[in-house]
Amino acid sequence: MRTRQVPSANSKLVRMLTGSAWKMSLVNISNVETISVRDDFDCHSNSNAGPLNPDFEEPGLAGWTATGSTFASASVTTATTFWNEFPFNQHGNQHMWGYALAGDPPIGELRSSTFQASNVLSFLVGGGYDPDNLWIGLALSNGDQVVLKQTGLNDEAYVRIIWDTRPWAGQDVYILVHDSSTADSWGHINLDDVRTGCDALQDGPLTFNIVGQANQPADGSRSDADLYAVDPYRPQFHYTPYQGWINDPCGLIEINGDYQLFNQFAPQAVATAISWSHAHSSDAVHWRRLPIALPAPDPQNPSDTSGRWTGSSADFDGLKILFTEFQPNDPIQQVVRYAQQDPDGHFEISQDPVIGTLPPNATNGFRDPKIFKDDPNSNTWKVVVGSGSGDVGNIQLYQSQDLQNWDYIGIMASGDGGMWECPNFFPLGGKWVLFYGSNGQSQWRVGTYDGTTFTTERSGVLDVGNIYAAQMFEDSAGRFLVMGWIYNFGTYKWTTRLNGYVGATSITRQLFINDNGDLGTLPIDDIRRLQHGSATSMGSGPLSGSQHIGSTTTGRLQSHIDLDSTTAPSFAFNLFSSTAETVVLTFDVASLTLSLDTTNAGYGQPGVWSKVISMPSTNILSIDVLFDRSIIEVFTHDGSAFTANVYPRYQQSSEISLSIPSGRVNFHDLQLRQYDSSWK
Repeated sequence: MRTRQVPSANSKLVRMLTGSAWKMSLVNISNVETISVRDDFDCHSNSNAGPLNPDFEEPGLAGWTATGSTFASASVTTATTFWNEFPFNQHGNQHMWGYALAGDPPIGELRSSTFQASNVLSFLVGGGYDPDNLWIGLALSNGDQVVLKQTGLNDEAYVRIIWDTRPWAGQDVYILVHDSSTADSWGHINLDDVRTGCDALQDGPLTFNIVGQANQPADGSRSDADLYAVDPYRPQFHYTPYQGWINDPCGLIEINGDYQLFNQFAPQAVATAISWSHAHSSDAVHWRRLPIALPAPDPQNPSDTSGRWTGSSADFDGLKILFTEFQPNDPIQQVVRYAQQDPDGHFEISQDPVIGTLPPNATNGFRDPKIFKDDPNSNTWKVVVGSGSGDVGNIQLYQSQDLQNWDYIGIMASGDGGMWECPNFFPLGGKWVLFYGSNGQSQWRVGTYDGTTFTTERSGVLDVGNIYAAQMFEDSAGRFLVMGWIYNFGTYKWTTRLNGYVGATSITRQLFINDNGDLGTLPIDDIRRLQHGSATSMGSGPLSGSQHIGSTTTGRLQSHIDLDSTTAPSFAFNLFSSTAETVVLTFDVASLTLSLDTTNAGYGQPGVWSKVISMPSTNILSIDVLFDRSIIEVFTHDGSAFTANVYPRYQQSSEISLSIPSGRVNFHDLQLRQYDSSWK
């Protein structure tokens, strides 16, 4: 599938934020530490008043000075939603919307009144992501040096940024809103509710999570396990780039016990100049970073829109890769290239495409080659490539003896969708399985295959929630494994962009054909290696009312429920929960419907995802929930899966509970386990 480096944080500031001088405390039961800031800023000391009109509730831009053409009194708005749908989440009635006056292209600056810096400062930011041209800055009045900066996140909705300003406490400073972007899209920045002192950290009894680029230690300044522990939103056992953008997992393979994970990657938190990142693992759970495998065609040009897109790997006298190369200015924009790994681990890329002409019915695109064999003992390789024409998606089929010279066979499968991308094709459970990306979901088909044509018998989606561009591979144990990109199509709710990175890869899952003949996924057994300490067990037997289970943002909740002896019409697990926000996972007994609700789950994508669960003859329902700071993956016994991003606003949003409005739920078991970092 298709899709600039963020400056390192000030090293002195990072030491103050994360060094040993801080009191370290836990906001979860895992030994993966997250900084708690309530007492550590010493917010009562050096607590000074902030700028005048800090939340723009005074008329116009009272207390602020505008230059240029993008900021004026009309920049202040009472609008509560944008695009007639999504909430700004401003503080109070008014806020400064950088788009309101004249749209995106105009430029200018907005300066606050001078005030004395406190130990801590926070504010709400929204608008475009552009570290060079769009930012909120803290400037010293003496010399006008900008000492801290924060860009937006390509979302109008506000997120709170927290800055440790102790290095400048007592000095005269001002807030500077800078817009030198002339972009037609996301060329503006928004600001609201500047706070200082203890108010900067707290919302009544609740404490804000620390968000902001300035809080991220420089890459290489400590071990990966320690780097990845700092950010309260950073998943601990889902692969993410430390900084930058990832999307599709690709090239997945296991060779001699070494699992290889590649991703589409860009060094800044937007999808430009796409290359392939690289990581490896001995168990498909614990990952270690490796150097970039396939660099972008023009890696020195951050605005380059070309890229080396999704592909796949094969073990054929060493590691070989087929991938899509995209060149927007070439007559044929998307071609298939070949790369092979040398003994030193570097990849040599073919100068010429190995498939350089478009097949029929590929006017919408031609990309994402996935290698397979009809017969594992055959010398013939085949590859499926995604394509489409008009409103029809097509899977193109080729064959080769050496992975470099390919003969076109024809269209193997087609259907509604306009473009079928990221195809995978493999035998499983006596059937052949095709899955691909279309209409924002990873869709699967189970059926038969005669060597040239696939015939669908059953179909569905791989994950009800936010999984796309999934790729499978078979390991040496004969397991058919899959990983996918955790995305937020249709919204811009990537809060971690404010910390310099976007994108995560699902845990490794195992594929199977369930009793109904449908494709299902479950976590691989090896994920249990992450367990730390003893499980918290609620025992077995009937439960009713409200039950507190535990407190963690990194772990696993597993349950088996006997529906025959359950009298409750429904029950729900509350996750990432506090008095202000929660994620709700509800099961309706009569309809056998499981629903994941993130509409009140902080900064993340709001939504409700539902699916009817197929029950076995025993009528025992299994629900398996993996939660990892900002990710939830839910699985049921029939292989149904739900995935979502959540970004809790508050450190207290770590509670886990069970709610049974009426009747009883008969649990065979209900256990909570804490999980450690996959980077250890």
